[in-house]
Amino acid sequence: MSHIVTIETEVRDVTAIRQACDRLTLPPPIYGQTRLFSSGATGWQVKLPDWQYPVVCDVNTGRLAYDNFGGRWGAPEQLDRFLQAYAVEKATLEARKQGYSVFERSLDDGSIHLRIQTGADT
Repeated sequence: MSHIVTIETEVRDVTAIRQACDRLTLPPPIYGQTRLFSSGATGWQVKLPDWQYPVVCDVNTGRLAYDNFGGRWGAPEQLDRFLQAYAVEKATLEARKQGYSVFERSLDDGSIHLRIQTGADT
């Protein structure tokens, strides 16, 4: 049986953050306090390609702090790619914890199709 699922992502899992960085060949995330343009943030810092400041993931709240100055200091598409990779990694981790098999396929439009199969699926 097939089901379509839409996921609203909260970034709360450090392992999935690390795996998303690996998937996108980004530097490993670093925990700490950092300065954004006019403020500061503490959490897991992810350095996106060509972004002036890191994206800071607060795993306690699930929220992100960043300053890309409306796209002038970093392309929003890079953040979208990170969030997509995080969601895939988190879904995969959770499915495997339950003993399910996960099959992944990249689609032409840039989306990712995940098929999670339970032992009862045929």
